[in-house]
Amino acid sequence: MPEKTERMWHQIAEKFAAATQFPNCLGAIDGKHIRIQKPYCTGSEFLNYKHFFSVVLMAVVDAEYCFTSVDIGSYGSASDSHVFERSNFGKKLNQEKLNIPPNQPLPNDDTGVSMPFIFVADEAFALSDHVQRPFGRRNLTIEKKIYNYRLTRARRMVECAFGIMSNKWRILHRALDVNLSFCDAIIQACCILHNYVRQRDGVRFEDTLYECPLTEMNPTNVRGNHIGTTTREYFMKYFTTPGGSIPWQYEKI
Repeated sequence: MPEKTERMWHQIAEKFAAATQFPNCLGAIDGKHIRIQKPYCTGSEFLNYKHFFSVVLMAVVDAEYCFTSVDIGSYGSASDSHVFERSNFGKKLNQEKLNIPPNQPLPNDDTGVSMPFIFVADEAFALSDHVQRPFGRRNLTIEKKIYNYRLTRARRMVECAFGIMSNKWRILHRALDVNLSFCDAIIQACCILHNYVRQRDGVRFEDTLYECPLTEMNPTNVRGNHIGTTTREYFMKYFTTPGGSIPWQYEKI
């Protein structure tokens, strides 16, 4: 999974816009709990909120369900936001060392305002300059519901990638009963093989995106910064303009 150049990020953004109609999007972020047997002589650090022992696979996925970055082995008790911030990808993102392209206007946006390139995530992640999350479910206006729907369509790329990988590599259907270092190696191998197969085999999940339901979002205590909030507000308004809306979005809320 080589580091992306500015040109490669532009290509990913173009494919995201074509597949999900979410512009300036460079990837979808999420964490998956990989079930493990309780490690010997450990406490509850591997016990997650679902009450089983796990390590976290934190992944960034492109528009073709391929992993562009993974972080493997964090404790199952850690939050997704915490794992992402401590990952190499998260650190480089905060330090602006990922070769992310400069801001550019959104398609068909008459205002000409330049917007940052972003990654989409669920409500467990903090809102920031380059990470967008949905609005909480309280006091949702029509505009906020549409924004949540549009973001959910893009975010489902990472959920589908996890599903494709788990169904292809069935070892992930059971708890891994090996030492932790070997467990991390197994997960890493599955991710690399997943990318290899995606590029040569392919699994048609494109049609499922158009049936993506708008899920209710639970409020969390993860705070966002001012630029992230301003960016989300602009995307929200853009998605209800003639240039930014899609014909079926009002049927999904």
